[in-house]
Amino acid sequence: MKRFVLALVLFTGFVAFGDAIAQDFRAAVNALGASEFAEREKAIAALARLGDPAAVRVLEALDKGDLYVRAADQAVVIAAKSGTGLSLIDPSTGTATGEANAGELERIRVNNALRRALAAALGELTLFSPDPETRRKAAEAVFKSADPSALETLGRALERESDPKIRSIMLQAQAVATLKSNASTSDKVAAIETIAARGDRDTLALLRSVEASTVPPLKTAAADGARNIEQNLALWDVVQNVWYGISLGSVLLLAAIGLAITFGVMGVINMAHGEMVMLGAYTTFVVQQAFRSYAPGAIDQSLFVAIPLAFLIAAAFGVAIERCVIRFLYGRPLETLLATWGLSLMLQQLVRSAFGPSNREVMTPSWMSGAWEVTNGLALNNNRIAIVVFAALIFGLLTLVIRKTSFGLQMRAVTQNRAMANSMGIRSGWIDAMTFGLGSGIAGMAGVALSQIDNVSPNLGQSYIIDSFLVVVFGGVGNLWGTLVGALSLGILNKFLEPYAGAVLGKILILVVVILFIQKRPRGLFALKGRAVES
Repeated sequence: MKRFVLALVLFTGFVAFGDAIAQDFRAAVNALGASEFAEREKAIAALARLGDPAAVRVLEALDKGDLYVRAADQAVVIAAKSGTGLSLIDPSTGTATGEANAGELERIRVNNALRRALAAALGELTLFSPDPETRRKAAEAVFKSADPSALETLGRALERESDPKIRSIMLQAQAVATLKSNASTSDKVAAIETIAARGDRDTLALLRSVEASTVPPLKTAAADGARNIEQNLALWDVVQNVWYGISLGSVLLLAAIGLAITFGVMGVINMAHGEMVMLGAYTTFVVQQAFRSYAPGAIDQSLFVAIPLAFLIAAAFGVAIERCVIRFLYGRPLETLLATWGLSLMLQQLVRSAFGPSNREVMTPSWMSGAWEVTNGLALNNNRIAIVVFAALIFGLLTLVIRKTSFGLQMRAVTQNRAMANSMGIRSGWIDAMTFGLGSGIAGMAGVALSQIDNVSPNLGQSYIIDSFLVVVFGGVGNLWGTLVGALSLGILNKFLEPYAGAVLGKILILVVVILFIQKRPRGLFALKGRAVES
């Protein structure tokens, strides 16, 4: 009997305790309906201190403009649009409680100060989330808010945190909050050292503001930290420019490598080469449209279908151009240039008639989206990484084809001495057609890659044709390694010139450099060897 009475007392106590907590939560929620913004800010802080998970729902609703005060009883409710009225949701439980007309409710408005308070409060409440990504975002939110009132919450969160990366962000948030608090000078100096280890531009701006302090130790520590960050960021800027140059060089390599082959073997100045790139980009667009219609769940794999298809379509166009036009113009470079320029205009108009003059959207697959953050000062875009790897694979495969296959041997023979190759029984006309098809097919695959970083339009190829010729002439006509070195060199040089000279003037300066270079080395960096090419 005594045990039963004891259990009943405990049960009653728990129920009463639960009711008290619920009443405190409801009172804190209703306080958000205060008429003054300052009172609402206090209510947000009070609600966050309760630590109730349901507070996240309420504060997120306030941030989105979905929190209202009911005129009948001044209770705060969450409301969502439903037909002509509003559906009411209980803030404590998240369950629907009926509907109301818009005239029965008054929206609780927020200003910039309240938004900052909301960000800090939501950050504190989600620091204990079981999801690591949620905790990371919460720690970042607290870092940006720099709210000293979050110090106690951060201390409890740090005791429980086991993930080293999230723990590091929490320590940085704690350091920022310490700087804004009434902590001792020594604690603030230690906080500056912790913040400086973060090393990004936001931290640099923060330390510059602390550097204006009148307290000598804080001023010195902030100045030292800012100087170290500036040095590190300058180094990472150089690395970033090199990376951007390599990624641009990879694009130029893809666009120019096919041109290097045809120019080297056939001596043809093909002004329609850029349109082969454009055909590859539009092939990607058509393939994605087909996947959207017939296999939407597999659209992330559409590029693996577009790459070989773009090669085949562009190669077919290349062979047709060579057989129908160019083979009648060998030895007449001016006529060849004019004829291929006319073909480029015809292909552009063909695409405009088929797809329209406006840009077409090509989706980036999920596995190519986002970026890989190496450090706080260096982030590599996944699509650029994929293009660099793709360019390296194409270059490697093409090198194997030229060095290790019968077709490659015959192509090199025709390049070095066409008359001798003919006397040895090599069908140079067939080699010309297949070489033109190979170069055009590679340009088509370049279009697949470019569709992920540039607008797909009828003018896509024209953006790269001049740069492609520069790469070929600079590296050495018909030499693959020269094309690789030329593409990467011009890509990196362009990225270092752009910040100082601008995009247009930068290209002009590069053109001047190439012109001066070929005055000294007319055959480019890596000149082909052979009796015919050297004569």
